[in-house]
Amino acid sequence: MSDNLVELFTKIGFSEQKAKETAANKKLGANLHAVITAAGVEANGTDRGTGALFYTLASTITPKATPHLPYITRAIADGRLTGSDQVTAAVKHVEKKAPDAPIDDKAFDADCGVGVTVTPEDISKAVTALLESRKKDLDEKRYQVLGPLLGALRSSLKWANALAVKEEVDKQILAYLGPKDDRDDPKLKKLKEKAAAKPVKAATVADTASTGPTVSKIAEAAKSTKFIFEGELARLHKAGENPQINPKLMEEHLKRTGGQVITRFPPEPNGFLHIGHAKAINVNFGYAAANNGITNLRYDDTNPGAEEKIYFDTILETIEWLGYKPHQITYSSDHFQKLYDLAVELTKKDKAYVCHCTGDEIKAGRGGDNRGPRSDCPHRNRPIAESLAEFEKMKRGEYEPREAFLRMKMDMQNPNPQFWDLVAYRILKAPHHRTGDQWCIYPTYDFTHCLVDSFEDITHSLCTTEFTLSRQSYYWLVDALEIYKPVQWEYGRLNLAYTVMSKRKLKLLVDEKLVSGWDDPRLFTMAAIRRRGYTPEAVNAFVRDVGVTTAVTTIHPDRIEGVVREHLNEVAPRIFLVLEPLKVTLVNLPETHEEEIVVPNKPRDDAMGSRSLPFTRTVFIERSDFREVDDPNFFRLAPGKTVGLLNLPFPITALETVKDASGVVVEIKARYENDSTTVTKKPKTFIHWVAESKTHRSPVAIDEVRLYSNLFLHENPQNEKEVPGGWLTDINPDSLVLVKGAVADLGIRNRKVEDKFQAVRTAYFCLDRDSDVGNDRFVLNRTVTLKEDSSKDK
Repeated sequence: MSDNLVELFTKIGFSEQKAKETAANKKLGANLHAVITAAGVEANGTDRGTGALFYTLASTITPKATPHLPYITRAIADGRLTGSDQVTAAVKHVEKKAPDAPIDDKAFDADCGVGVTVTPEDISKAVTALLESRKKDLDEKRYQVLGPLLGALRSSLKWANALAVKEEVDKQILAYLGPKDDRDDPKLKKLKEKAAAKPVKAATVADTASTGPTVSKIAEAAKSTKFIFEGELARLHKAGENPQINPKLMEEHLKRTGGQVITRFPPEPNGFLHIGHAKAINVNFGYAAANNGITNLRYDDTNPGAEEKIYFDTILETIEWLGYKPHQITYSSDHFQKLYDLAVELTKKDKAYVCHCTGDEIKAGRGGDNRGPRSDCPHRNRPIAESLAEFEKMKRGEYEPREAFLRMKMDMQNPNPQFWDLVAYRILKAPHHRTGDQWCIYPTYDFTHCLVDSFEDITHSLCTTEFTLSRQSYYWLVDALEIYKPVQWEYGRLNLAYTVMSKRKLKLLVDEKLVSGWDDPRLFTMAAIRRRGYTPEAVNAFVRDVGVTTAVTTIHPDRIEGVVREHLNEVAPRIFLVLEPLKVTLVNLPETHEEEIVVPNKPRDDAMGSRSLPFTRTVFIERSDFREVDDPNFFRLAPGKTVGLLNLPFPITALETVKDASGVVVEIKARYENDSTTVTKKPKTFIHWVAESKTHRSPVAIDEVRLYSNLFLHENPQNEKEVPGGWLTDINPDSLVLVKGAVADLGIRNRKVEDKFQAVRTAYFCLDRDSDVGNDRFVLNRTVTLKEDSSKDK
């Protein structure tokens, strides 16, 4: 990374972090440098708004438009182009021009909306007209049509302020429909329909006076289309707008698809998906759904040695858990024969050749570690017939792995490494899970990905920015074979601090048994966070809230934990869980005293129902809720002090303690202040409790409670300066704490595996799959802590 570039980018309003990320991206950094130079602001810089437009230009410029980059830059600097949509339109306009052709100012201004003013009255009239034409949809689907409405308005109000359009739509829809209600929550609607279909039964304590489920803000956020219609994704091309080497290719594509948006989610089945994939799933499925399109799940299964059935299974499970359903499930291996035939065709066109270089020789030809001069492979110009014969030998298994490769004949002198004669086929003498021993040569990602996108008529090939350089080689290959060309568009990947996201590193943690498996709740694989107790709604809401930009983002885990916490606060029932029980005997109650207390499963939410808990002479409280030596700032139980017990009418007062031989308090003798002749001051604090009752088999013993923290000690365990010993030395020894001997109230018996609940005053928990609920064996995973409270130690 060049420090000079970082300094330069800060001059146009970038934060230091944004400047570093941009400079680290070689292509984007070079493009932005060229833009700043063309604008003549290297010395003095410019304002932040102009800098943002320069960044938009640098990240969207295409090879065809590059010769005219100075013209667009000047249009930004002169104030003609004032919005990112105009910059995008400018790139599309100049793409149609020859490299040395002059730009017609009037035509450019017309195409790019220069000087166009859209007034609030214009926006209001357009919104009114659209709502009038969509009344039937509004009446039937209500707020669910918001996304498509905004998409339609982007065409009629192309140069309007997007925020002003959104606010006007919100205002008019609210005036027409009124505030959101149960009809705008599909899940709630289904629940009500299901409840209505059930026969009426006699009311019980648990289901009387129900006010209906609380509408979840997080569930609404999980369905939000804001990240599609208001961000980078809103500027993507429409289906049918992507240029082709031959116009007939688009005509045939549109006949097959009818102009429908088609995306795909194409994971390699060589590991479990992680939180970054949740963003990719939301982007691909969400974009297609918002534009009335479809999304395929495509397994990119071209590396048989690394693929296992469990990976295929968990990928589909994760997608369905997040609430999505693929239109089709496809495999790259479906096309092995077609891919091979196209490789032969590419060779016949003299655009591919068989190479016998070693790995070191290929690396040296590409400039080596020092990025020196590049040179052609000695086999590059062998006769076409010879390469075809050698490729056939590869297919018949006459060569061993790494003895021969089919390489694409691209451009070794192109500054883009993705043009340095990429490998198209390599020898892997391994059986494939679907094709068995039919093949011993397999296509690479660089050869397969774009071609299968073409076969599947993908309109928007959405991927992360590490594939930005691959875009040009993607286009080169489909054009070389003269087949339909999708558009590749890159967005910044999602990273989290205090973890690793690389499948290779995750696999190493699993193989070295540093974690219990791919679904160890300390990891951020999707299986792991599901096991920890995260909800799909919270995950979807989180990734949608992060948004979609071209910047790579590293988020502190506190942010996703906050979303999970908010959702669980909305939907999770409450249970009394005592992690470190301390016995309290209420000496003024008879030994036979036993009564049932009705406790709401969630305060102020009757729809959650209630549970009956026994209250007896013996209860257990949290050891941390008692101090033998009192403190004026401690408001819980201490000798002579009174504290309230949640959901009970009277408090208790500690009288004396009983200790074991080592001096540890093992029992508190206390008085239940139920004497009506005595006035007891209202306690400042109420604590949770669990009673002992043989009749009710209370308390419920918890086999194990697992308290999870960050797996690594540093935000970036791969930072060599902060972790000189390597990332594996940074594992937090306290990332998992096991608690034995905890007890819970009877409500735990109504929970099943993966159910979540709030342990009152403690944290949110989930029943782990190691539980055997039918046999009263409960294993709990702490999902997230409760919100920090400055008074929690009082």
